[in-house]
Amino acid sequence: MTQHSTSAGQPVALVTGSAKRIGKTLITRLHAQGYAVIVHYHHSADAADTLVTSLNDTRSGSATALQADLSDPQAVKRLGQDALRCFGRLDVLINNASAFYPTPLNEASPDDWHSLMGSNVQGAYFLTQAVAGALNKTEGVIINMVDMHIDRPLPEHSLYCMAKSALASLTRSLATELAPDVRVNGIGPGAILWPERDMDEDDRQAMLAGIPLNRLGSPDDIADTALFLIKARYITGQIIYVDGGRSIHAVASA
Repeated sequence: MTQHSTSAGQPVALVTGSAKRIGKTLITRLHAQGYAVIVHYHHSADAADTLVTSLNDTRSGSATALQADLSDPQAVKRLGQDALRCFGRLDVLINNASAFYPTPLNEASPDDWHSLMGSNVQGAYFLTQAVAGALNKTEGVIINMVDMHIDRPLPEHSLYCMAKSALASLTRSLATELAPDVRVNGIGPGAILWPERDMDEDDRQAMLAGIPLNRLGSPDDIADTALFLIKARYITGQIIYVDGGRSIHAVASA
């Protein structure tokens, strides 16, 4: 792990699961706002290294990457400790990492439980525990990525929905526990990118039919909301849905 120095007052952000997809956009947008950034990854080492190299080419010494399995509490504790050593402070934590796949009741295994609960809520809890003191010093911000399906359960995804519901509850609980110095909010994305799993055209059209705005969102829609919540100093304990109206529509599918 490389230690970096930051200019006085330069804010620092840690985003879990940020080597690719929405997390990558969050990191890139925060970096463009002047943040020093910590890219967390589990398996995507090459993508993380490429992203960090690109960011450091733009502003030397402003980005680094850390690996951790968020379902392992000891690895999460080390991630928190290493993150604080990287730049000596922390201003923003975005718990973005998430496993997502179906778990029909008659097929779900303890390994599925471990994976989905670990990546979606357990890791967020213990990482927050590890860095809460540093965030308190900077009057920092935590943003948890929940899901519109916490209110509209998705068939055959009971473990995922349960994990995201727990993360939403954690968001509200910590907003109370960490106030007044740390603000904690959540973002509930809808259909932002097509799932990494295969999805046929009929399924895609069915998904779009359930979105009043009739289109996918973009990772920048999530980043815009995150940047708003970082600046909105009188908002805590809230979850903002960024889903094109999907959460209020009569039809919702994976």
